[in-house]
Amino acid sequence: MSSLFSSHIRIPTVFGQSLVWWILGGTKIFFGLHLASEYVAQIKLTAGYSMLPTLNVADDWVYVSCFYRRGRGIRVGDMVTIRHPMFPGTGACKRVLGLPGDFVLRNTPGGEGGAMVQIPEGHCWLAGDNLPDSRDSREYGPLPMALIKGKVIAKILPFKERKWMENTLKDVDP
Repeated sequence: MSSLFSSHIRIPTVFGQSLVWWILGGTKIFFGLHLASEYVAQIKLTAGYSMLPTLNVADDWVYVSCFYRRGRGIRVGDMVTIRHPMFPGTGACKRVLGLPGDFVLRNTPGGEGGAMVQIPEGHCWLAGDNLPDSRDSREYGPLPMALIKGKVIAKILPFKERKWMENTLKDVDP
């Protein structure tokens, strides 16, 4: 029965390999790259004023580790990439200022209405380094950790500005 079908169907070849072989190989590569970029690491182009002076307004490339997805291992002071809660389909880069159980100031320091907010379980508080030009937790409240895509590990381009993004916050003894 199989010889009946194989004699009527001719599978084209490309460079000596069947087209099916090329399609399956390309599909494996595509899914491998997708898994690597979703669960291992990403290189992202940044844009916007919210992280000045740490990141430039445009054309900075950062290396993001996805091992910190969903807030795993994140500490206060880390810079993270997120799925933006106000603009679906877009991302953002912000600094973690509070974790579950922490108390944070709701508004900009020195601004009106200095209400304190306790961060609920499974959430974090984010802010840009350039507070006047940042859309962050002061507007949308505590961010669900499920929206964290990764932790910024290094700034890799422009080449002369490359550096590790270290958490410079220090613990304070009471």
